[in-house]
Amino acid sequence: MSLNIMEGVEDIVIVGAGIAGLTTSLGLHRLGIRSLVLESSDSLRVTGFAFTTWTNAWKALDAVGLGSFLRQHHQRLLENVTTSTISGLQTSKTSFEVKGKHLEHEIRCVKRKLLAETLAEELPSGTIRYSSKVVSVEESGSLMLVHLADGTILRTKVLLGCDGVNSVVAKWLHFKKPAFAGRSAIRGCVDFKRSHGFENKFMQFFGKGFRSGFLPCDDNIVYWFFIWTPSNQEKEIEDNPARMKEFVLGKLEKVPDEIRNVIENTELDGITLSALRYRHPWELLWGNISKGNVCVAGDALHPMTPDLGQGGCAALEDGVVLARCLGQALLKKPSGDQRKDKTERERDHHDEYKRIESGLKKYAKERKWRSINLITTAYIIGYIQDGGGKALSFFRDKMLARFLAGVLLKRAEFDCGKLV
Repeated sequence: MSLNIMEGVEDIVIVGAGIAGLTTSLGLHRLGIRSLVLESSDSLRVTGFAFTTWTNAWKALDAVGLGSFLRQHHQRLLENVTTSTISGLQTSKTSFEVKGKHLEHEIRCVKRKLLAETLAEELPSGTIRYSSKVVSVEESGSLMLVHLADGTILRTKVLLGCDGVNSVVAKWLHFKKPAFAGRSAIRGCVDFKRSHGFENKFMQFFGKGFRSGFLPCDDNIVYWFFIWTPSNQEKEIEDNPARMKEFVLGKLEKVPDEIRNVIENTELDGITLSALRYRHPWELLWGNISKGNVCVAGDALHPMTPDLGQGGCAALEDGVVLARCLGQALLKKPSGDQRKDKTERERDHHDEYKRIESGLKKYAKERKWRSINLITTAYIIGYIQDGGGKALSFFRDKMLARFLAGVLLKRAEFDCGKLV
Protein backbone atom coordinates (compact mmCIF):
# COMPACT_ATOMS: atom_id res chain seq x y z
CA MET A 1 0.00 0.00 0.00
CA SER A 2 1.44 3.39 -1.03
CA LEU A 3 1.84 6.17 1.48
CA ASN A 4 0.35 9.59 0.83
CA ILE A 5 3.05 12.10 -0.03
CA MET A 6 2.03 15.74 0.26
CA GLU A 7 4.02 17.99 -2.07
CA GLY A 8 4.49 21.76 -1.99
CA VAL A 9 2.03 24.23 -3.43
CA GLU A 10 1.93 24.62 -7.23
CA ASP A 11 0.62 27.82 -8.77
CA ILE A 12 -1.19 26.07 -11.64
CA VAL A 13 -1.82 22.37 -12.25
CA ILE A 14 -3.18 21.27 -15.63
CA VAL A 15 -4.57 17.74 -15.80
CA GLY A 16 -3.99 16.19 -19.23
CA ALA A 17 -1.30 16.71 -21.87
CA GLY A 18 -3.66 16.75 -24.82
CA ILE A 19 -4.26 19.62 -27.22
CA ALA A 20 -6.13 21.80 -24.71
CA GLY A 21 -3.73 21.16 -21.82
CA LEU A 22 -0.55 21.74 -23.82
CA THR A 23 -1.93 24.84 -25.56
CA THR A 24 -2.99 26.34 -22.24
CA SER A 25 0.41 25.61 -20.69
CA LEU A 26 2.23 27.08 -23.69
CA GLY A 27 0.02 30.17 -23.65
CA LEU A 28 0.81 30.71 -19.97
CA HIS A 29 4.51 30.13 -20.65
CA ARG A 30 4.44 32.81 -23.36
CA LEU A 31 3.06 35.16 -20.69
CA GLY A 32 5.84 34.23 -18.27
CA ILE A 33 3.65 32.04 -16.04
CA ARG A 34 4.75 28.54 -15.04
CA SER A 35 2.38 25.58 -14.91
CA LEU A 36 2.65 21.86 -14.19
CA VAL A 37 0.98 19.45 -16.64
CA LEU A 38 0.03 16.01 -15.32
CA GLU A 39 -0.17 13.21 -17.89
CA SER A 40 -1.36 9.73 -16.91
CA SER A 41 0.64 7.85 -19.57
CA ASP A 42 4.39 7.37 -19.45
CA SER A 43 4.98 9.43 -22.61
CA LEU A 44 3.23 11.96 -24.81
CA ARG A 45 -0.02 10.31 -25.81
CA VAL A 46 -1.70 11.06 -29.13
CA THR A 47 -5.31 9.99 -29.68
CA GLY A 48 -6.19 9.82 -33.37
CA PHE A 49 -3.96 10.41 -36.35
CA ALA A 50 -4.90 13.83 -37.69
CA PHE A 51 -7.67 16.39 -37.64
CA THR A 52 -9.08 19.07 -39.91
CA THR A 53 -7.65 22.39 -38.80
CA TRP A 54 -9.96 25.21 -39.80
CA THR A 55 -9.39 28.96 -39.97
CA ASN A 56 -10.23 29.50 -36.29
CA ALA A 57 -7.61 26.93 -35.25
CA TRP A 58 -4.87 28.71 -37.23
CA LYS A 59 -5.74 31.92 -35.41
CA ALA A 60 -5.14 30.08 -32.12
CA LEU A 61 -1.91 28.48 -33.35
CA ASP A 62 -0.64 31.90 -34.47
CA ALA A 63 -1.49 33.28 -31.02
CA VAL A 64 0.85 30.78 -29.32
CA GLY A 65 3.52 31.18 -32.00
CA LEU A 66 3.27 27.81 -33.79
CA GLY A 67 1.31 28.66 -36.93
CA SER A 68 4.25 29.38 -39.23
CA PHE A 69 6.12 26.18 -38.36
CA LEU A 70 3.08 23.90 -38.75
CA ARG A 71 2.07 25.46 -42.07
CA GLN A 72 5.38 24.28 -43.53
CA HIS A 73 4.43 20.65 -42.88
CA HIS A 74 0.82 20.56 -44.06
CA GLN A 75 -0.89 21.19 -47.38
CA ARG A 76 -3.51 23.88 -47.65
CA LEU A 77 -6.84 22.38 -48.76
CA LEU A 78 -8.49 24.38 -51.52
CA GLU A 79 -11.96 22.89 -51.77
CA ASN A 80 -14.52 20.43 -50.42
CA VAL A 81 -15.91 17.88 -52.91
CA THR A 82 -18.80 15.56 -52.03
CA THR A 83 -19.71 12.43 -54.02
CA SER A 84 -22.48 9.83 -53.72
CA THR A 85 -21.21 6.25 -53.45
CA ILE A 86 -24.61 5.07 -54.65
CA SER A 87 -24.61 6.90 -57.98
CA GLY A 88 -20.88 7.57 -58.19
CA LEU A 89 -21.71 11.17 -59.12
CA GLN A 90 -20.33 14.35 -57.57
CA THR A 91 -23.05 16.16 -55.59
CA SER A 92 -21.31 19.42 -54.67
CA LYS A 93 -18.10 21.39 -54.77
CA THR A 94 -17.30 24.24 -52.38
CA SER A 95 -14.20 26.39 -52.64
CA PHE A 96 -12.20 27.11 -49.50
CA GLU A 97 -10.48 30.01 -51.27
CA VAL A 98 -13.08 32.48 -50.07
CA LYS A 99 -13.21 35.17 -47.44
CA GLY A 100 -15.52 34.86 -44.51
CA LYS A 101 -17.14 37.76 -42.72
CA HIS A 102 -13.85 38.83 -41.15
CA LEU A 103 -11.27 36.21 -42.13
CA GLU A 104 -9.69 34.62 -45.17
CA HIS A 105 -10.28 30.90 -44.82
CA GLU A 106 -7.40 28.50 -44.23
CA ILE A 107 -7.96 24.75 -43.94
CA ARG A 108 -5.35 22.01 -43.54
CA CYS A 109 -5.25 18.49 -42.15
CA VAL A 110 -2.76 18.50 -39.26
CA LYS A 111 -0.95 15.44 -37.94
CA ARG A 112 -1.81 15.15 -34.25
CA LYS A 113 1.55 13.67 -33.31
CA LEU A 114 3.47 16.56 -34.84
CA LEU A 115 1.18 19.10 -33.20
CA ALA A 116 1.51 17.49 -29.75
CA GLU A 117 5.29 17.16 -30.04
CA THR A 118 5.63 20.76 -31.22
CA LEU A 119 3.56 22.06 -28.31
CA ALA A 120 5.52 19.96 -25.81
CA GLU A 121 8.93 20.95 -27.19
CA GLU A 122 8.11 24.63 -26.71
CA LEU A 123 7.52 24.13 -22.99
CA PRO A 124 10.30 24.40 -20.38
CA SER A 125 11.86 21.12 -19.30
CA GLY A 126 9.94 19.50 -16.46
CA THR A 127 6.61 21.16 -17.29
CA ILE A 128 5.01 17.79 -18.16
CA ARG A 129 5.03 15.14 -15.44
CA TYR A 130 4.33 11.72 -16.94
CA SER A 131 2.91 8.62 -15.22
CA SER A 132 0.78 10.94 -13.08
CA LYS A 133 -2.76 9.61 -13.15
CA VAL A 134 -5.23 11.79 -11.24
CA VAL A 135 -7.80 9.73 -9.36
CA SER A 136 -9.63 12.46 -7.43
CA VAL A 137 -9.60 16.12 -6.48
CA GLU A 138 -10.91 17.99 -3.45
CA GLU A 139 -11.04 21.44 -1.92
CA SER A 140 -8.81 22.46 0.98
CA GLY A 141 -9.48 26.06 1.89
CA SER A 142 -8.32 28.24 -1.00
CA LEU A 143 -6.27 25.37 -2.47
CA MET A 144 -7.21 22.28 -4.44
CA LEU A 145 -5.79 18.88 -3.54
CA VAL A 146 -4.97 16.64 -6.51
CA HIS A 147 -4.68 12.94 -5.59
CA LEU A 148 -2.54 10.77 -7.86
CA ALA A 149 -2.70 7.00 -8.28
CA ASP A 150 0.73 6.55 -6.65
CA GLY A 151 -0.46 8.20 -3.44
CA THR A 152 1.07 11.62 -4.13
CA ILE A 153 -1.08 14.64 -3.24
CA LEU A 154 -0.42 17.92 -5.01
CA ARG A 155 -1.67 21.23 -3.68
CA THR A 156 -2.42 23.95 -6.19
CA LYS A 157 -3.80 27.48 -6.38
CA VAL A 158 -5.40 26.79 -9.78
CA LEU A 159 -6.68 23.49 -11.20
CA LEU A 160 -7.42 23.22 -14.93
CA GLY A 161 -9.10 20.05 -16.17
CA CYS A 162 -8.01 19.21 -19.71
CA ASP A 163 -8.36 15.49 -19.11
CA GLY A 164 -10.70 14.44 -21.90
CA VAL A 165 -14.11 12.82 -22.06
CA ASN A 166 -13.56 10.85 -18.83
CA SER A 167 -12.44 13.95 -16.95
CA VAL A 168 -11.98 13.67 -13.19
CA VAL A 169 -12.15 17.47 -12.92
CA ALA A 170 -15.40 17.66 -14.92
CA LYS A 171 -16.87 15.07 -12.56
CA TRP A 172 -15.89 17.26 -9.59
CA LEU A 173 -17.75 20.14 -11.29
CA HIS A 174 -20.81 17.81 -11.44
CA PHE A 175 -20.83 17.27 -15.18
CA LYS A 176 -22.24 13.93 -16.27
CA LYS A 177 -20.35 11.46 -18.41
CA PRO A 178 -20.67 12.36 -22.10
CA ALA A 179 -23.55 10.65 -23.89
CA PHE A 180 -23.10 8.19 -26.74
CA ALA A 181 -24.33 9.52 -30.08
CA GLY A 182 -25.26 6.06 -31.36
CA ARG A 183 -22.67 6.31 -34.14
CA SER A 184 -19.08 5.17 -34.44
CA ALA A 185 -16.03 6.27 -36.41
CA ILE A 186 -13.28 4.23 -38.00
CA ARG A 187 -10.21 6.38 -38.58
CA GLY A 188 -7.07 5.62 -40.49
CA CYS A 189 -3.85 7.14 -41.73
CA VAL A 190 -1.52 5.92 -44.45
CA ASP A 191 2.01 7.05 -45.29
CA PHE A 192 2.74 6.21 -48.93
CA LYS A 193 6.45 7.04 -48.41
CA ARG A 194 6.22 8.85 -51.73
CA SER A 195 3.85 11.30 -53.39
CA HIS A 196 0.27 10.06 -53.09
CA GLY A 197 -0.85 12.12 -56.08
CA PHE A 198 -4.00 13.57 -54.51
CA GLU A 199 -5.02 17.15 -55.15
CA ASN A 200 -5.45 19.59 -52.26
CA LYS A 201 -9.07 18.65 -51.66
CA PHE A 202 -11.25 17.49 -48.78
CA MET A 203 -13.00 14.54 -50.45
CA GLN A 204 -16.24 13.31 -48.85
CA PHE A 205 -18.32 10.30 -49.88
CA PHE A 206 -21.91 9.69 -48.81
CA GLY A 207 -23.69 6.34 -48.88
CA LYS A 208 -26.59 4.54 -47.24
CA GLY A 209 -26.26 5.67 -43.63
CA PHE A 210 -22.57 6.55 -43.69
CA ARG A 211 -20.12 9.28 -44.55
CA SER A 212 -16.43 8.92 -45.34
CA GLY A 213 -13.72 11.51 -45.85
CA PHE A 214 -10.18 11.59 -47.25
CA LEU A 215 -7.76 14.45 -46.61
CA PRO A 216 -4.10 14.77 -47.61
CA CYS A 217 -1.90 16.04 -44.76
CA ASP A 218 1.23 16.54 -46.86
CA ASP A 219 2.72 15.05 -50.04
CA ASN A 220 2.96 11.53 -48.56
CA ILE A 221 0.30 11.13 -45.86
CA VAL A 222 -3.47 10.78 -46.26
CA TYR A 223 -5.91 10.73 -43.33
CA TRP A 224 -9.33 9.12 -43.70
CA PHE A 225 -12.46 8.46 -41.65
CA PHE A 226 -15.67 6.47 -41.92
CA ILE A 227 -18.70 7.35 -39.74
CA TRP A 228 -21.83 5.20 -39.46
CA THR A 229 -24.45 3.80 -37.10
CA PRO A 230 -23.34 0.24 -36.33
CA SER A 231 -25.71 -2.69 -35.98
CA ASN A 232 -25.19 -5.21 -33.17
CA GLN A 233 -23.37 -7.51 -35.60
CA GLU A 234 -21.08 -4.73 -36.83
CA LYS A 235 -20.02 -3.89 -33.27
CA GLU A 236 -18.07 -7.14 -33.30
CA ILE A 237 -15.39 -5.58 -35.53
CA GLU A 238 -14.30 -3.15 -32.76
CA ASP A 239 -11.12 -4.97 -31.80
CA ASN A 240 -10.22 -6.27 -35.24
CA PRO A 241 -8.51 -3.74 -37.57
CA ALA A 242 -8.45 -6.26 -40.43
CA ARG A 243 -12.23 -6.60 -40.28
CA MET A 244 -12.58 -2.82 -39.99
CA LYS A 245 -10.67 -2.41 -43.26
CA GLU A 246 -12.74 -5.12 -44.94
CA PHE A 247 -15.96 -3.52 -43.67
CA VAL A 248 -15.11 -0.04 -44.99
CA LEU A 249 -14.03 -1.38 -48.38
CA GLY A 250 -17.34 -3.26 -48.60
CA LYS A 251 -19.33 -0.10 -47.94
CA LEU A 252 -17.46 2.15 -50.38
CA GLU A 253 -19.17 1.07 -53.56
CA LYS A 254 -18.81 3.49 -56.48
CA VAL A 255 -15.64 5.34 -55.51
CA PRO A 256 -12.47 5.91 -57.57
CA ASP A 257 -9.79 3.23 -57.42
CA GLU A 258 -7.32 5.67 -55.82
CA ILE A 259 -9.71 6.06 -52.86
CA ARG A 260 -9.98 2.31 -52.36
CA ASN A 261 -6.20 2.20 -52.66
CA VAL A 262 -5.89 4.47 -49.61
CA ILE A 263 -7.84 1.99 -47.46
CA GLU A 264 -6.02 -1.03 -48.87
CA ASN A 265 -2.60 0.53 -48.18
CA THR A 266 -3.41 1.46 -44.58
CA GLU A 267 -1.44 -0.69 -42.13
CA LEU A 268 -3.51 -2.40 -39.44
CA ASP A 269 -1.85 -0.37 -36.67
CA GLY A 270 -2.97 2.74 -38.58
CA ILE A 271 -6.68 1.98 -38.05
CA THR A 272 -8.79 2.67 -34.96
CA LEU A 273 -12.48 2.58 -34.06
CA SER A 274 -14.28 4.64 -31.44
CA ALA A 275 -17.86 5.25 -30.41
CA LEU A 276 -18.82 8.91 -30.77
CA ARG A 277 -19.70 10.82 -27.62
CA TYR A 278 -20.92 14.34 -26.92
CA ARG A 279 -22.07 16.51 -24.03
CA HIS A 280 -25.69 17.52 -23.94
CA PRO A 281 -25.64 21.29 -24.61
CA TRP A 282 -28.06 22.02 -21.78
CA GLU A 283 -25.42 20.77 -19.34
CA LEU A 284 -23.26 23.74 -20.33
CA LEU A 285 -26.27 26.03 -20.20
CA TRP A 286 -27.03 25.20 -16.56
CA GLY A 287 -23.73 23.75 -15.29
CA ASN A 288 -20.53 25.30 -13.99
CA ILE A 289 -17.66 25.48 -16.46
CA SER A 290 -15.68 27.06 -13.63
CA LYS A 291 -16.05 27.05 -9.88
CA GLY A 292 -13.70 29.02 -7.64
CA ASN A 293 -10.17 28.21 -8.81
CA VAL A 294 -11.17 25.23 -10.99
CA CYS A 295 -12.31 24.97 -14.63
CA VAL A 296 -12.36 22.60 -17.60
CA ALA A 297 -11.31 22.89 -21.25
CA GLY A 298 -11.10 20.77 -24.39
CA ASP A 299 -13.01 17.48 -24.42
CA ALA A 300 -13.49 17.75 -20.67
CA LEU A 301 -15.68 20.78 -21.46
CA HIS A 302 -17.24 20.20 -24.87
CA PRO A 303 -16.94 16.64 -26.24
CA MET A 304 -18.71 16.72 -29.60
CA THR A 305 -19.26 14.52 -32.62
CA PRO A 306 -16.68 15.05 -35.38
CA ASP A 307 -19.19 16.24 -38.00
CA LEU A 308 -17.98 19.86 -37.89
CA GLY A 309 -14.33 18.92 -37.58
CA GLN A 310 -14.11 21.39 -34.71
CA GLY A 311 -13.20 19.30 -31.64
CA GLY A 312 -9.44 19.86 -31.81
CA CYS A 313 -9.91 23.39 -33.15
CA ALA A 314 -12.10 24.34 -30.20
CA ALA A 315 -9.50 22.87 -27.82
CA LEU A 316 -6.89 25.21 -29.33
CA GLU A 317 -9.27 28.14 -28.87
CA ASP A 318 -9.85 27.12 -25.25
CA GLY A 319 -6.13 27.08 -24.56
CA VAL A 320 -5.59 30.62 -25.84
CA VAL A 321 -8.64 32.11 -24.10
CA LEU A 322 -7.90 30.31 -20.83
CA ALA A 323 -4.24 31.40 -20.81
CA ARG A 324 -5.24 34.98 -21.56
CA CYS A 325 -7.95 35.20 -18.88
CA LEU A 326 -5.82 33.48 -16.25
CA GLY A 327 -2.77 35.53 -17.20
CA GLN A 328 -4.67 38.76 -16.75
CA ALA A 329 -5.63 37.61 -13.27
CA LEU A 330 -2.23 36.36 -12.13
CA LEU A 331 -0.11 39.15 -13.56
CA LYS A 332 -1.88 41.69 -11.35
CA LYS A 333 0.58 41.36 -8.48
CA PRO A 334 -0.14 43.12 -5.18
CA SER A 335 2.07 46.15 -4.67
CA GLY A 336 3.71 47.48 -1.55
CA ASP A 337 6.20 46.41 1.10
CA GLN A 338 6.98 42.67 1.01
CA ARG A 339 7.50 42.71 4.81
CA LYS A 340 3.86 42.09 5.69
CA ASP A 341 2.30 40.64 8.77
CA LYS A 342 0.15 37.50 8.75
CA THR A 343 -3.12 39.38 8.31
CA GLU A 344 -1.82 41.29 5.30
CA ARG A 345 -0.47 38.11 3.70
CA GLU A 346 -3.80 36.39 4.21
CA ARG A 347 -5.52 39.36 2.60
CA ASP A 348 -3.18 39.12 -0.38
CA HIS A 349 -3.90 35.38 -0.72
CA HIS A 350 -7.61 36.09 -0.59
CA ASP A 351 -7.31 38.83 -3.21
CA GLU A 352 -5.30 36.51 -5.45
CA TYR A 353 -7.95 33.79 -5.12
CA LYS A 354 -10.68 36.28 -6.06
CA ARG A 355 -8.70 37.41 -9.12
CA ILE A 356 -8.24 33.79 -10.19
CA GLU A 357 -11.93 33.09 -9.67
CA SER A 358 -12.84 36.18 -11.70
CA GLY A 359 -10.43 35.23 -14.49
CA LEU A 360 -11.85 31.71 -14.78
CA LYS A 361 -15.40 33.09 -14.76
CA LYS A 362 -14.42 35.36 -17.65
CA TYR A 363 -13.04 32.35 -19.53
CA ALA A 364 -16.21 30.35 -18.85
CA LYS A 365 -18.38 33.20 -20.10
CA GLU A 366 -16.36 33.49 -23.32
CA ARG A 367 -16.46 29.76 -24.05
CA LYS A 368 -19.99 28.86 -22.93
CA TRP A 369 -22.04 29.85 -25.99
CA ARG A 370 -19.28 29.01 -28.44
CA SER A 371 -19.19 25.47 -27.00
CA ILE A 372 -22.98 25.09 -27.01
CA ASN A 373 -23.10 26.28 -30.61
CA LEU A 374 -20.45 23.83 -31.79
CA ILE A 375 -21.86 20.80 -29.93
CA THR A 376 -25.38 21.43 -31.19
CA THR A 377 -24.42 22.18 -34.80
CA ALA A 378 -22.13 19.12 -34.98
CA TYR A 379 -24.89 16.83 -33.71
CA ILE A 380 -27.51 18.18 -36.14
CA ILE A 381 -25.16 18.04 -39.13
CA GLY A 382 -24.19 14.48 -38.22
CA TYR A 383 -27.84 13.45 -38.08
CA ILE A 384 -28.43 14.90 -41.56
CA GLN A 385 -25.17 13.78 -43.17
CA ASP A 386 -25.22 10.19 -41.92
CA GLY A 387 -28.96 9.66 -42.26
CA GLY A 388 -29.84 6.42 -44.04
CA GLY A 389 -33.42 7.10 -45.12
CA LYS A 390 -34.10 7.48 -48.86
CA ALA A 391 -35.87 10.82 -48.49
CA LEU A 392 -33.16 12.25 -46.23
CA SER A 393 -30.39 10.96 -48.51
CA PHE A 394 -32.05 12.51 -51.57
CA PHE A 395 -32.60 15.82 -49.80
CA ARG A 396 -28.99 15.83 -48.52
CA ASP A 397 -27.40 14.96 -51.85
CA LYS A 398 -29.54 17.17 -54.08
CA MET A 399 -30.20 20.22 -51.93
CA LEU A 400 -28.18 20.31 -48.70
CA ALA A 401 -24.65 19.35 -49.70
CA ARG A 402 -23.51 22.86 -50.59
CA PHE A 403 -25.38 24.36 -47.62
CA LEU A 404 -23.73 21.94 -45.17
CA ALA A 405 -20.28 22.74 -46.57
CA GLY A 406 -21.09 26.41 -46.02
CA VAL A 407 -21.97 25.70 -42.39
CA LEU A 408 -18.50 24.23 -41.84
CA LEU A 409 -16.93 27.47 -43.09
CA LYS A 410 -19.34 29.61 -41.07
CA ARG A 411 -18.38 27.95 -37.79
CA ALA A 412 -14.70 28.49 -38.68
CA GLU A 413 -15.27 32.27 -38.88
CA PHE A 414 -14.13 32.79 -35.29
CA ASP A 415 -11.08 34.52 -33.86
CA CYS A 416 -10.21 33.62 -30.26
CA GLY A 417 -7.90 36.64 -30.09
CA LYS A 418 -4.30 36.98 -28.96
CA LEU A 419 -2.73 36.13 -25.62
CA VAL A 420 -2.52 39.80 -24.60
